[in-house]
Amino acid sequence: MALILCVETTSTNCSVALACDTKLGQSNLFHVKYCLDVIEDNSDSYSHGERLHVFIDTILKRNNFTVKDLDAIAVSEGPGSYTGLRIGVSSVKGMCYALEIPMIAISTLESLSLQNTSETETTIAMLDARRMEVYAAVFQNGNLIEAPRAVILEEDSFTSFRNSGKVTFIGTGVKKFEDLIQESTHLYIRSNPTALTLCDLAITKHKKSDTVDVAYFEPFYLKEFKGG
Repeated sequence: MALILCVETTSTNCSVALACDTKLGQSNLFHVKYCLDVIEDNSDSYSHGERLHVFIDTILKRNNFTVKDLDAIAVSEGPGSYTGLRIGVSSVKGMCYALEIPMIAISTLESLSLQNTSETETTIAMLDARRMEVYAAVFQNGNLIEAPRAVILEEDSFTSFRNSGKVTFIGTGVKKFEDLIQESTHLYIRSNPTALTLCDLAITKHKKSDTVDVAYFEPFYLKEFKGG
């Protein structure tokens, strides 16, 4: 049995989950197969520094595990909130180093795209990046076809995909794009990233030994941080 702690802190949602490769079934909203349990709290206060380790301790205890039972820890690598990324990644690096277990990094936008359970072929995951900018990636049938990048939203953004059929837009940047283009033909899902959709990706990467160097890993900020 592989037991993996999954940590998601790239948005206002402070979220942790336990993934286990012997947990099968589709018992939740996003059809995740390998999730034992999840704890999360979404508030505008960004109190991840206060809640993250409490959530980790709680989820382990209520499932009768300790940190010594963990085979790996997975973290949402970004893009996303600069502060949230720093808290999540530094916490996971510290735990992996202390426990001498592998660290798994997972694309935030790939994880976010898995919240789309509709039958649309194209999913565009987008995270709010202030003003009319988003961090976005495009997926078709679960495969990445446009890598994460910073996009200034305009009326003609993603037109090739919008013109080819119904698109699912998902994430924290969706509302401003929906308001801008005003096209009712598409599906708009306003949602935060969650550790729940990290679970299956984490199990898959663990089986392939797809891990990162704990000492040298850095979050995927995508853009340089600017205060203000």
